Amino acid sequence: MTRLSIVIPVFNAEKTIESLCNTLIDLYGTRFNIEIVLVNDNSQDSTHLICLRLNETHRDIITYIRLARNFGEHSAVMAGLNHATGDLCVVMDDDFQNPPEEVSRLVAEIEKGFDVVYTHYRAKQDSFFRNLGSRFNDKMATVILRKPANLYLSSFKIMNRFLVNEIIKYTGPDPYIDAIIFRSTANVGKVEVRHEKREQGRSGYTLGKLISLWGNMVVSYSLIPLRIIGFIGVVMTLVGFYLGGTTLLDQIIPKRQDPSEYETLTSVIVFFRGFQLLAISVVGEYVGRIYLSLNSDPQFVIREKFSAQRRLRFARIHKEPDNDVKNKILPTA
Repeated sequence: MTRLSIVIPVFNAEKTIESLCNTLIDLYGTRFNIEIVLVNDNSQDSTHLICLRLNETHRDIITYIRLARNFGEHSAVMAGLNHATGDLCVVMDDDFQNPPEEVSRLVAEIEKGFDVVYTHYRAKQDSFFRNLGSRFNDKMATVILRKPANLYLSSFKIMNRFLVNEIIKYTGPDPYIDAIIFRSTANVGKVEVRHEKREQGRSGYTLGKLISLWGNMVVSYSLIPLRIIGFIGVVMTLVGFYLGGTTLLDQIIPKRQDPSEYETLTSVIVFFRGFQLLAISVVGEYVGRIYLSLNSDPQFVIREKFSAQRRLRFARIHKEPDNDVKNKILPTA
């Protein structure tokens, strides 16, 4: 029987998470060897108590992880992937916008041989602002991550064990799951599913979080912005060189009109500003590469873990020297 892990990042989901887990267990508890990994991203309501009750009720199915602070959705998903054990791993939201009934369609599609299958929607039931942000994120990802233009980067997706193992090798800070996926595989599928309206509450993605997500994508997973700045610097240097050359000719050739002080000053400023941008981009290229490879801030810190098999209390995560072992969980005294 296929072991299916379902990773759910949870944030202020006291009104939906219990019903969602029970629905998933009812639908797939006998069809698959199911495992649900709940990752509480420092919720401020009674989500923690509800997740504890779910772990107690379904001790053999539900693993509950409580993070020490709010690390964001992608870090919460990374924490879940590090503790998921299934042959296949579904990532879904906690608010029923991803219908549990559609999980079977993802499983059927990935069994065709894909490493990852993304969902896409005929119509999204989000606010205008959220839809606008999603479209902007999609366009940025097409350029920055070089994803296929016809592929929508949905948070509702399924991955095989091979890809999950590759993703959790990433040890850098601020993980962006989709970027790690596209640098690991090109064997990507897609399937159309329903998208429902949020049953309770509102989206946790504020304007600030969306901007932070876009910035993380641009800075942490691509050197394209630095190269754009470098290109602009080259253009400005050439323009400054041209203006400086024409100014010099105006001064040494009697028949040409003498340049004004404004023209002289402009040519000098443009040349040196362009040269500065070029120099910054070269230095930035090296700094960017160093950052991409060496930054080792923690992706997440687990305050408590309640395993589906046994209960343990944990304090913190630290980096192991072995590159294949990213995190180690230390028991409290």
